[in-house]
Amino acid sequence: MAEMAERGYARMSIDAIAARAGVSKPTIYLRHAGKAELATAALAAFQQRALPRPTGDTRADLVAILRHLRRGVERPFGMAMIGTVLAEEAHTPELLALFRERLVAPRRAALRGVLEAARDRGELREDADLDAAVAALVGAYYAQYLAGRPFPRRWPAPVVDVVLGGLCRRA
Repeated sequence: MAEMAERGYARMSIDAIAARAGVSKPTIYLRHAGKAELATAALAAFQQRALPRPTGDTRADLVAILRHLRRGVERPFGMAMIGTVLAEEAHTPELLALFRERLVAPRRAALRGVLEAARDRGELREDADLDAAVAALVGAYYAQYLAGRPFPRRWPAPVVDVVLGGLCRRA
């Protein structure tokens, strides 16, 4: 992570990572097939604590997952690493693909799982667009961050309330 943060993905090398870690290059290649694999494994380990386990309380579960996302992204180098991964898309598409597989997909699946369970319990409309809801929940974080506005103490509860309001069954 330090190599990628200091040099960027394109300029970081397996040699420098091995030297910093005090191991040989072959030791790194025993665990990781290449630089993209190593970089996304480091990102996953750095940002990904275990996702919160669902409790059955839709609102609380969505808030917990979004807080988890926020804590991961706001760790040192978190947003910068996302920018690095996105900046490499044209040159190293496998890096972005692995990032999506290891970090993005599990969070999105967790959010969708909570929403599907709520729909199955009859809390949400049958025709609710769960993919759009997941995009709105995740996108709300990035929109707030990029706007440069401070996060309210209660974030993300108001975001969850707005999204659930659009998905709930009408009385």
